[in-house]
Amino acid sequence: MPDTLRISVVIPVKDDDTELARCLRALARQTRPADEIVVVDNGSTDASARVGRAFGARLVRCDTPGIPAASAAGYDAAQGDIILRLDADCVPDASWTRAMAEAFAARPDVSAFTGGARFIDGPPALRVPLATLYLGAYAAVMIPTLGHLPLFGSNLGLRREAWLGIRSSVHRDAELHDDMDLSFHLGERGRIRWLPAARMGMSMRPFAPGQAFGRRAARGLRTVLVHLPRDFPPVRWTRRVLRRVLAARPMPGTS
Repeated sequence: MPDTLRISVVIPVKDDDTELARCLRALARQTRPADEIVVVDNGSTDASARVGRAFGARLVRCDTPGIPAASAAGYDAAQGDIILRLDADCVPDASWTRAMAEAFAARPDVSAFTGGARFIDGPPALRVPLATLYLGAYAAVMIPTLGHLPLFGSNLGLRREAWLGIRSSVHRDAELHDDMDLSFHLGERGRIRWLPAARMGMSMRPFAPGQAFGRRAARGLRTVLVHLPRDFPPVRWTRRVLRRVLAARPMPGTS
């Protein structure tokens, strides 16, 4: 049953006190409240830590710089059966946690769910086309690379047991994309599925002046390269197919 699963929400944050407050207000309006909210302070110099405490979140400090380390620290600290992840500048729909809980309850064979997002700021006329371009380009590159759906860091959920199985192998390098890295490790043996019911709003920051979009792309390339040659796409695809074939074969002595 969805309500028997304990839900933890992890939010990595650095110097985003205003956006964090908006995110936490949205989480307080969930039709299925999270059992805990873990705010990971990644060395903020503003009021982010105070904002987290004011909203009743559990504060975890991560002094290692970068979202990969902060996210991993949050997953390590989370106590729920299901761990949800979003960014401090995101605004989940009121049904977000319930949609995730119901999906995990209905599909015990799935290790992680991920959803998309819509832009909630910036020029209104550009919100839909840029969101489509942003997420579409990510999927177009990563699905052939991975051989399966990638996770999107602003809107994902994974089982705690799945995290415990890969936590020692994920990278915590600040110059990598944590959701891409998590996709490489989690998708190796687990199933990742798309969840359109998990609706999310996000900031148009990636396209804002001074946000170094080229640096984001470089991090994406670095994230792929750090997994080579082991995860060279044809090798990875073949390995996944063989695992599925072996998993479908009956054990000796069974029928």
